[in-house]
Amino acid sequence: MPFSLLVVLALLQGLTEFLPVSSSAHLELLHKYVGETNADLQLDIAVHVGTLAAVMLYFRRDVAMALAGLGQILKGRLTTYESHLALSLIVATVPVVVAGLILHLTGLTEVLRSLAVIGWAMILFGILLWWMDRNAAQGKAAREWTLKDAIVMGLWQALALIPGTSRSGAAITGGLAQGYERGAAARLAMLMSIPTIAASGLLLSVDLLRSGDLALGVEAAMAAALAFVAGLMALALMMRLLRTVSYTPYVIYRVALGLVLLVIAYG
Repeated sequence: MPFSLLVVLALLQGLTEFLPVSSSAHLELLHKYVGETNADLQLDIAVHVGTLAAVMLYFRRDVAMALAGLGQILKGRLTTYESHLALSLIVATVPVVVAGLILHLTGLTEVLRSLAVIGWAMILFGILLWWMDRNAAQGKAAREWTLKDAIVMGLWQALALIPGTSRSGAAITGGLAQGYERGAAARLAMLMSIPTIAASGLLLSVDLLRSGDLALGVEAAMAAALAFVAGLMALALMMRLLRTVSYTPYVIYRVALGLVLLVIAYG
């Protein structure tokens, strides 16, 4: 891939991964516009790994507690906040893993990548996010996360396997529906992304080692680094804006882009 397109790919992923506007939809559009290649999937996962590093750095204290909690779980200590956080993240990841396996085995993944599906998902899930942000009770803090809420938010996150839905947007919507305040819902949604993206990154590493494609490996590393920088900036900006700004601007963008996609798809 030309370096200029690699930069565009990384910046696009980094800027849209944490905003509830669907990074997968933007990456799909980029690939359809410039032409699809055999390396698209590997590079898409690489830029996701870059944003994984960004979210882990930004929420490093939560990540440290979750890792400590994982060790406590292995030792049979299940009564600490750290072990509860780790267990909740594991539980929240199960639905997306199961749903992803089903889509892969049935071959529905390719079917869902159409412009029409992306357009409708952008609009419908955007409106749903707006409605929840305006009407759901928002009083719970992130430390009040329960296993039940983790399962519910995990089911919402699984919906993001539909391109255009937005993983962060779906998880945030689920958090708002469970009564979490705006910042807490976003915080939990970002933490939930870590196990999911980490699994994808592991698969990428295995594929690159098997292929022996050094050039692709270099491109993937460069893309991941650029996405890390862009993602860290976008995440810091969004978390700061959530103190005073609602999700409405993101919803307006989603609906506008969704309408454009539907015009193209049906035109």
